[in-house]
Amino acid sequence: MQIGILQTGESPDALRADMGDYPDFFETLLAGRGLTFRRWPVLRNDFPDSVTECEGWLITGSRFGAYEDHPWIPPLEDFIRKAYAARVPVVGICFGHQIIAQAMGGKVQKYGGGWSVGPTEYDFGDEKITLNAWHQDQVVEKPEGAQVVASTPFCENAALLYDDRMFSVQPHPEFRKEFMEGLIKYRGPGLVPDGTLAEAKARIDTPLDSPKMADRIARFFLDHQTKTKAKPTGAEKLRA
Repeated sequence: MQIGILQTGESPDALRADMGDYPDFFETLLAGRGLTFRRWPVLRNDFPDSVTECEGWLITGSRFGAYEDHPWIPPLEDFIRKAYAARVPVVGICFGHQIIAQAMGGKVQKYGGGWSVGPTEYDFGDEKITLNAWHQDQVVEKPEGAQVVASTPFCENAALLYDDRMFSVQPHPEFRKEFMEGLIKYRGPGLVPDGTLAEAKARIDTPLDSPKMADRIARFFLDHQTKTKAKPTGAEKLRA
């Protein structure tokens, strides 16, 4: 199944040469799970010609806010709504989680409670999954019809499901320990409170459940593909 990665941010310059960029992280995270990938840097207004150009879409994280005034954000929101209408599955991570919610009528803003950084436990109901977090913005009002499938005391709408068409999560399953250490060192100072960074450093060796989340993401895409292929076409209905 071919997944188009819609890149909305870039890893810090100081880390990119050694660790790669956001699309690299997702290709590594989801490797060996029946998916192939193409990339579009939508943050530079490079968009696919159609929502059907790939069989599914994944929207990355970003240092930008979903509510900020950037020329690529309105067309990205339009792309999300068109994909939903066309029943092409979409997954969003962090900024991707937020921009999907905003495009579908929810509200995103800087959270008054501050930042969530480093290994964090998310309650998915059937299991608890620990993933790296890096955000102050969050979905404070979910769209009508979106189902909350994971939360924390800090982030109520930590994962949302839009029937079988869109799935989004606030944390970063693609962020490994080494990259989180790099963010704390190069992007955190002056942006994130020192105490929050210190607490994240103290938890940095907490085991992560990124493979579990990778399995959930892949299963979401592949289950959607299976359902779509199982539906009879118009001609098949007539022959039935």
